[in-house]
Amino acid sequence: MTSFGVVCALCLAAVAAFRVHGAACSSCPVLECWFVQEVAGRGGGLTGSANQVRSLLHISTEPHSRPPRGPSDMDPERVFSITDPAGTLCHSALNPPSGSIKKPQCEMNRFQPQPSHLKWVATLTDSATSPAYLQADWFSVSNQGFNDQLIISSILRAPAASREPDVILSVTTKTVSVQARLGEPVLLDCSLWANPASPLSGSGFAVEWRYQFRGDGRLVLAYDGKTDYLVEAQGGGATLDFEGLHERGNASLILQEAKVHHSGMYICTAYLPYLVAQVTVQLEVVEPPSLAIYPSPVALAVPGQALTVQCEASGFAPLSLELSWTFRGADGKSRSLGSGSMTGHREAWDGTFSQSSRLELEAASMDLGKGGALGCVAAHLGGTQQTSVTLNVAGFNSPSIEDSMAMVGVALVLYGLIKFISWLFTFSGSAQDNDKDKKCK
Repeated sequence: MTSFGVVCALCLAAVAAFRVHGAACSSCPVLECWFVQEVAGRGGGLTGSANQVRSLLHISTEPHSRPPRGPSDMDPERVFSITDPAGTLCHSALNPPSGSIKKPQCEMNRFQPQPSHLKWVATLTDSATSPAYLQADWFSVSNQGFNDQLIISSILRAPAASREPDVILSVTTKTVSVQARLGEPVLLDCSLWANPASPLSGSGFAVEWRYQFRGDGRLVLAYDGKTDYLVEAQGGGATLDFEGLHERGNASLILQEAKVHHSGMYICTAYLPYLVAQVTVQLEVVEPPSLAIYPSPVALAVPGQALTVQCEASGFAPLSLELSWTFRGADGKSRSLGSGSMTGHREAWDGTFSQSSRLELEAASMDLGKGGALGCVAAHLGGTQQTSVTLNVAGFNSPSIEDSMAMVGVALVLYGLIKFISWLFTFSGSAQDNDKDKKCK
């Protein structure tokens, strides 16, 4: 009985393990992917065109027991069984909920391993020999999550004529698009993973960050992990977590202080011997404007006086900005006064911008009544900003509580003074009458 119980327990454990394994495998998606291949040209030196073929990628963290089958209308040569031990391709962003309109994007290409001549990569292939390991079918796969917050670039190896490739190198970013405030530190996420079962993973790695903006490109930072060699661009201000890079593959770029000229596209590239994969991160430095209205406060005389007021927006980036004017009357109701007349922008030394709007005020034609609050509103990528000043219309403004109390006090003083003078005149008249009576007697 004891032996039977042990056997039963082992069987139950095996079934449970199978179920767990099946659940883990089922969490990995089946990716629809466009396999891009070149079509041979017609000769004469003409470049061949590209042809996209629908493919299916069955992802698993362990080798499949048998090659999966695709739909009957799909070429069996375009159904791949991919083993990804790191589980990078099993990310939830590549497996949208059922019925989701947004879909992940995937593109697959053939890849040709080759050495790099960059000085921070060349040390990875010092032997100048092509190992037999490279004699295989190689592919590159680029994935973007359906929520636009994940990009994965992978290099895959399959035995010749096989449709069961393994992921050898993958580079990932979870910050596809980043916004940062001026002067704040910025982290551009990038991580790399090398398959420990591959002989290439033990020969070192290299990481490179480049910047591109409107056709202008430059090196930001490069690091040879094999020789611990670092190349930094002029200006500095960028670094890596070198300990995290060696221990966890954390290749994230750290900008110590965001500046306007940092806005642009950053390319994170990871190298293994003969292999390269890269992802891109878009950075936009955003700073909302500071607003001021001149003159302040605003005073109008009636009737017929016109006065030009100006709203100055300064210290903002990027350039796109909309300014508008509002008026809130004594009754508490607000209304728009339009955008006024916009001036051209001015660029400051730090790359931020300034711009103004001018508005001509006329009390009668604009129905400003007794006055109120004149406001300026700035709509900007960094958020909506607004400021206001008091608008006084002479002849219509009602006195404040302090003014009313002062007027009452003045009235009381004048009343007392009048009474005192009246009493003096009365007293003086009575004295003169008494003097006349005495003379007559």
